[in-house]
Amino acid sequence: MPRPRTGVWLIGAKGGVACTATVGLVALKKGLIGQAGLVSELPEFAELGLARWEDFVVGGHEIRQVGLYDEALRLHRESRAIDAGVLQKCKAELDRIDQQIRPGTLLNVGPTIESLAGPPAAKLKEKPRQAIERIQEDLRQFAQAQRLDHVIVVNVASTEPPADADAWPATYKELARQIDKPGRLALPASSLYAIAALDLGYSYLNFTPSLGSAMAAIDDLARQRGTRHMGHDGKTGETLLKSVLAPMFAKRNLQVMSWVGHNIFGNMDARVLDDPANKQAKVTSKDRLLGQILGYPPQTLVTIERIDSMGDWKTAWDHVHFTGFLGTPMTFQFIWQGCDSLLAAPLVLDLVRFTERAYRHGDTGLLTFLASFFKSPLGVGEHDFGLQFQMLQRWAAAVRGA
Repeated sequence: MPRPRTGVWLIGAKGGVACTATVGLVALKKGLIGQAGLVSELPEFAELGLARWEDFVVGGHEIRQVGLYDEALRLHRESRAIDAGVLQKCKAELDRIDQQIRPGTLLNVGPTIESLAGPPAAKLKEKPRQAIERIQEDLRQFAQAQRLDHVIVVNVASTEPPADADAWPATYKELARQIDKPGRLALPASSLYAIAALDLGYSYLNFTPSLGSAMAAIDDLARQRGTRHMGHDGKTGETLLKSVLAPMFAKRNLQVMSWVGHNIFGNMDARVLDDPANKQAKVTSKDRLLGQILGYPPQTLVTIERIDSMGDWKTAWDHVHFTGFLGTPMTFQFIWQGCDSLLAAPLVLDLVRFTERAYRHGDTGLLTFLASFFKSPLGVGEHDFGLQFQMLQRWAAAVRGA
């Protein structure tokens, strides 16, 4: 009996995270790399019946006019993020995947992201409904050509300017009326992709701080179609440490007076976040969890600065000022440096793998058991990483039991 085949459709398919995830998937299929960084390869998930890496096929949308292999090679040259020998052994497969990437939409992505677009995407003059239908046709053709049982759409594109999820209707019926009305609609591209995917019964994951599927109307659509979604903003570095360390301060009854975090890096994401509007969405996502974990709001400051020489190597320096016994002020500092794309890419592959298993298990709506992968997990008020990971463990136990 043939094994199910699943499509992985990446929004921002030639960006750093998508490119690294694609190279990683190809390398895993070829047995060229180990399992470091992959949560789904932990022994406790070994009997979960997860799909093999060979069962996934990659396609996507991209607004820039660049080659997938060329972008991967650039990551090697500028940041030493991908081994050249591994990359060369994956070139033929990357070139094949390149043929499955289509022009993305620029609707409401903001001027900074628009400035990155190549002619194929820039020349598209479409309204929201037209964009949704074009995206859906691309997804249908991909699924048909690759003989896929299911498609998982993952948004790993650049961060859009902030948008308020509560500013939109509560039901998809109402939202659909707004989409079909003449005139300009400020629905961002990330949400158009979500609607397109979920309306077809496909899964949607938002690895960015962009609006995506966060609004109630899109969750309503997912439940109507019996499909699933989750987001948003992948938790890969400094915020991951905050979600681990803040519970320590809370459980030791050490009051955090202030927590300051400075972030520097120089990749494409940094270029987009140089725009104050785009940066605000990211800063908000990184800053909200401390008060929820501690139970009170300490003074906080999060900065994100573009330093071109850093390339894909993101460095975060954090200073925590807290009160100890007898009211004595104390400090805790840490420096986190990691390759941005290499921290994120394995999580993208894990999310796809767990979501595919949730599809076969019949899970619908928000996949809240994936909370530990996100800075701002939809539908989840718990931000303690340890407790979030227990949600994944309990889901896995339930799936095994079924």
